[in-house]
Amino acid sequence: MKSGTPGFVGPRLREAREVRGLTAVTLSEMIGVSPQAISQYENGRSTPSLEVLRGIAGTVNLPEQFFLRPAPPYDRGTIFYRSMSSATKAARARAERRFSWLRQIVRYLTEFVSLPESNFPDFNLPDDPLMLSDEEIEEAAGELREYWGLRDGPISNMVLLLENQGAVIARDRLGADTLDGLSEFVSEDKRPYIVIGTDKGSPVRWRFDAAHELAHIVLHAKVAPERFSRPEHFKRIEEQAHRFAGAFLLPAAPFGDDLFVANLDALLAIKPKWKVSVGMMITRARQLGFISEETTKKLWINASRRGWRRVEPYDDTMEAEEPRLLRRSIELVLTDGSQTPEDALDALALPAVDVEALCGLPNGYLGTFSRVALHHTDGNLPRSQGTRTTPAEVISIRRPPRRQ
Repeated sequence: MKSGTPGFVGPRLREAREVRGLTAVTLSEMIGVSPQAISQYENGRSTPSLEVLRGIAGTVNLPEQFFLRPAPPYDRGTIFYRSMSSATKAARARAERRFSWLRQIVRYLTEFVSLPESNFPDFNLPDDPLMLSDEEIEEAAGELREYWGLRDGPISNMVLLLENQGAVIARDRLGADTLDGLSEFVSEDKRPYIVIGTDKGSPVRWRFDAAHELAHIVLHAKVAPERFSRPEHFKRIEEQAHRFAGAFLLPAAPFGDDLFVANLDALLAIKPKWKVSVGMMITRARQLGFISEETTKKLWINASRRGWRRVEPYDDTMEAEEPRLLRRSIELVLTDGSQTPEDALDALALPAVDVEALCGLPNGYLGTFSRVALHHTDGNLPRSQGTRTTPAEVISIRRPPRRQ
């Protein structure tokens, strides 16, 4: 009888399966053991041999030490899913696992860098989403812009705005076209985490997704989790997030000033300025009473005729708003000499490809990183040789003792 692997942590195998989208049967076929053996490994009734462990690790592309360390404990609050009603259970499980990895990466980085303080106000809104009116949502969007000192015009970069207010943001493939994004206000860290799905969409769509997740953080932080399982509540919650996102990105007065004529060409002309879709502007104009129901219907019909319901002009030329906070944190930690890529990957027990994806780093960055010997006589933070960056306005290095 082959001996098992001492210290093997069964639940980590299920985590690995879910994050890679594999069933127990599929994994068993790939590594040449029975589905019953996979179940026994996961439930702690037995452990795999070293040979089988190596097969598992290679198949799911995770280091062997991943299976020998318990998952870090986290308090779990309400995770807000966009399009949760249509997302598959497997897609949600995968997204939650990677969400936990994101939290793990942040916990590791904050040993070495200071992230911006969280600056998200409490507007004391109703706990029951059915008691929250459209007028209150419009007011909350306006009050938040005022709280953050924003002018009435377009927001130049939605992702950078949120990061500067203390949010952690990642762009990630969520593994399902029906899952657009997710967010959670993490009480332990006292800051929101937002993941924007990149499986589909365009820069204006992803920008709207960021505003949508912001809405959940602001409007629904106190909503009881069980309400999200009720279809009528979930539908209303999503409608409210859409309304808030529209109000935050398109304030009524300045947007109305730009809406000279209610036709598609006029809306398209101001799309680069406001960085939202023509479809969003149609919806917003109707919400504010700028156009009639009949005009709204005609605009949608014409948009369909032009093929704009799925892809609009400028969608392929506008740049996506990329998160910078985690990327710059990694760059600072490595360039400062606090840690090496090997140190980071060993501490996290995660593959470089996943860390790079969640932190917005170029593929292969951790494998090719080369520290630059810089002196800090001018007080400036060093720059990484691995990728071009600009001065990090939103993070500061803690500067622990250098490694010997």
